[in-house]
Amino acid sequence: MTREFPDPHLPVRLPVLALVTSAGGLAALTAVLAGLPADLPAAVLVVQHQDPERRQPDALAELLDGRTALAVRVARDGDRLEPGVVLVAPPATHMLVTSTSEIGLIESGALPPARPSADLLLATLAVTCGPCSLAVVLTGKGHDAQAGIRAMHRCGAAVLAQDEATAEHFGMPGSAIATGLVQAVHPLDGLAAAIVEHLDRTVAPAAGYGTAG
Repeated sequence: MTREFPDPHLPVRLPVLALVTSAGGLAALTAVLAGLPADLPAAVLVVQHQDPERRQPDALAELLDGRTALAVRVARDGDRLEPGVVLVAPPATHMLVTSTSEIGLIESGALPPARPSADLLLATLAVTCGPCSLAVVLTGKGHDAQAGIRAMHRCGAAVLAQDEATAEHFGMPGSAIATGLVQAVHPLDGLAAAIVEHLDRTVAPAAGYGTAG
């Protein structure tokens, strides 16, 4: 089925990249973000499972901010999506993408799902951004992101995953691959280039954006 980019029926009208991870995620996120250009034509959303009792909610964003050319900050409720800006979900919350192209943060509560939830982020991204969105599943334990990947596929979005050889924990990427809905599997050091290539080849040009070449 041919789709129009950006889809006039979807509220989010720019490319969005979601990086989701759990155990071992700091090193993986650092490797991916360090390889992305400062003029990346996509908003970037990061979900890493974190202890909900963590007393420094900005810690992950601050660590990543010094390791990439992109601007990185902890997500706040109501933040607008911006190309080249990385928004990191804080502990004890789930991060959603709303119908007004804003970030919505909701308290995670005391019970599962994993928090912040990759499934919830990807499901809301799928229905608001559709084919202009790309998810990348990195190292982590468990199977968070499986349901979100199914939503992404249903709405025409793409999914990449980290390979087993370079993943510190293969639970999340392995579960993603097991859905049969992942377009490509890459070693950690190849994911940034794969993201840029995907944006250059598909989403960004059709949406009216483009990376510098």
